[in-house]
Amino acid sequence: MAASIGVTVPVLRFLLCFAATVPLSFLWRIVPGRLPKHLYSAGIGVFLSYISFGLSSNMHFLVLIMIGYSSMLLHRPRCGILTFFLRFGYLIGCHVYYMSGDVWKDGGIDDTEEEGLREAQRKYRLTKLPSLVEYIGYCLCCRSHFAGPVFEMKDNLDWTEGKGIWSKEAKRPSPSPYGATIRALIQAGFYMALYLYLVPYFPLSRFTEPIYQEWAFWKKFGYQYMSGFTARWKYYFIWSVSESSIIISGLGFSGWVNSSPPKPRWDRAKNVDILGVEFAKSSVVIPTVWNIQVSTWLRRYVYERLVQSGKKLGFFQLLATQTISAIWHGVYPGYIIFFVQSALMIASSRAIYRWQQAMAPSMANAFVFLKFAYTLVVINYSSVGFLVLNLHETLAAFGRVYYIGTILPILMILLGKVIKSRRPARSKAQKEQWGRHCNSIFMKFLIWDQNSVRV
Repeated sequence: MAASIGVTVPVLRFLLCFAATVPLSFLWRIVPGRLPKHLYSAGIGVFLSYISFGLSSNMHFLVLIMIGYSSMLLHRPRCGILTFFLRFGYLIGCHVYYMSGDVWKDGGIDDTEEEGLREAQRKYRLTKLPSLVEYIGYCLCCRSHFAGPVFEMKDNLDWTEGKGIWSKEAKRPSPSPYGATIRALIQAGFYMALYLYLVPYFPLSRFTEPIYQEWAFWKKFGYQYMSGFTARWKYYFIWSVSESSIIISGLGFSGWVNSSPPKPRWDRAKNVDILGVEFAKSSVVIPTVWNIQVSTWLRRYVYERLVQSGKKLGFFQLLATQTISAIWHGVYPGYIIFFVQSALMIASSRAIYRWQQAMAPSMANAFVFLKFAYTLVVINYSSVGFLVLNLHETLAAFGRVYYIGTILPILMILLGKVIKSRRPARSKAQKEQWGRHCNSIFMKFLIWDQNSVRV
């Protein structure tokens, strides 16, 4: 069966287990009682991990789980720091030992006071230590165990115990998840079909072939764009399946839209905004539209915790956060390069935004287009490192387009230090008019671009 669909046996096992999370999440709904639900989540997670990755995977998960739970038991005030360094050290060791990036490419598979807490920390803090069963059930929950998205322990407990928006005493009963689940599965099927159609035309191996070196600059860069565009549909597929699994269990419900009649929101599991990614007007918005839940987690638990109270968040915090994200993915040069590049992208976009704020609205036509083009160039250039991983191949691909995606962000950052923008005083009405003006210009550009493609 694996050979008939063009994948290896380990990847087939993973895909089958991944698909099984949808019906298994549905069965969670009919498990009676709070403790049985936690046991069900833990048991299914262990079983699917064993089928997908073997016995050793559960041993590694057990070590990581016990590190986190022991830290909460032994030294609650500093459990976050202890867990971070101990787990991260263990994770790096696993990355080095197993070389997970190569395996994947080859087809294998606090107890604190309220004062001083940020809003998200106050909202999601645990005032009571969860039981070991609850903690294991959360860590091995099959709905997010294979590919995310991340969700908070407090939400998991409220959902399991029928509290908050899932309470039977809530203003409105929990809505049916079936329509949203079917929609997510249909989207996943479309995304995978598009990926399978495109990938033979834009293989990553082309970067090391002699023919690629003979192409002109714009053709090389165009291929970098299309290879990144193709690869993204694989992630869209995976996240859509995960989303459907979380939605059908009920955890994906996040409240009601204030409309008439009220409509349910299912964005707790949403991990990507495809139009937001493909038509990003600035690199700054990428963390809000790509791998959304992990980006939110990194902001809350890494980025914001690296700054002292009363201080401004700066480039150091951004670079440290992106470096941590890179090492979490794996100890490969391509990952490190991509996430360091992403820090440069975001910092340079902030400098561009400051210049934009100082501009007159009459200059928006050219500036919005240039900012969109800049974002398109830098993001797709940088993504090559994430895809090929190897240092030599990454630098070779960068060099063949003259390191344009590295030089431009650094240049923008340096110019931002030299050219200080002065923001003109604008009334609230002027700011709203400016925002509408920029959006209308951008939409006109997109419509023009789509029409040009049709021609």
